[in-house]
Amino acid sequence: MLLNRIHLDVRCREARRDLSDPYQLHSTLCRAFSAPDIKCPEGEFLWRLEPEADVRGYPRLLVQSRSAPEWGRIGVPGWLADAEPAVDMKERLKLDALRPGQRFRFRLRANPCVCRDGKRSGLLRLEDQTRWLERKAQLHGFLLPKLAAFDLSDLSQDTVDVAVSQEKTLRGNKHSGPGVTVFSVLYDGILSVAAPVSFKEALQNGIGHGKVMGLGLLSVVPVAW
Repeated sequence: MLLNRIHLDVRCREARRDLSDPYQLHSTLCRAFSAPDIKCPEGEFLWRLEPEADVRGYPRLLVQSRSAPEWGRIGVPGWLADAEPAVDMKERLKLDALRPGQRFRFRLRANPCVCRDGKRSGLLRLEDQTRWLERKAQLHGFLLPKLAAFDLSDLSQDTVDVAVSQEKTLRGNKHSGPGVTVFSVLYDGILSVAAPVSFKEALQNGIGHGKVMGLGLLSVVPVAW
């Protein structure tokens, strides 16, 4: 499980196009993980466009992959501004030694939704978005600690230590067929591990729908209490 941090050069026309169309950005990234005549393996990578840019104003992209990318395969001069050395997250996070109760700071851009009449509808209310994440946490082996547990007595016992921001509707254009529209929000907060095996799978495979649109990547950093 390799984590790659890259920056795109907004002076490049193709980079600007990809930044405005997450479906096309995913398609471009696929070229780094497969030969031109071979389809990119399903689940080979997850990615997320970060809200923060570098000091030059170049957008930052996180790409978590099973194998090492070959950025030269993208084949667009100037598309990539720079790429930091890949980080082995299995070693960095000591995933084979995870234990219940470990706490991590996390970030997740996801599609909180409900299925009605066979169609997914985005959840627009904050409380519904938070409950969606709590349900996913139960499925994927982690818990969202309550703020009250950290002696913040002025807050409700039902308040979860999660910030929800950057609501946006992502739109992508396929080469053929109808376009893709996905509602998304950005979650930032603290979690604790409940079931190490399920949590490890969530880190590797992502959470929720819309992964080709840059959703589902659960990024974590250990915190000490």
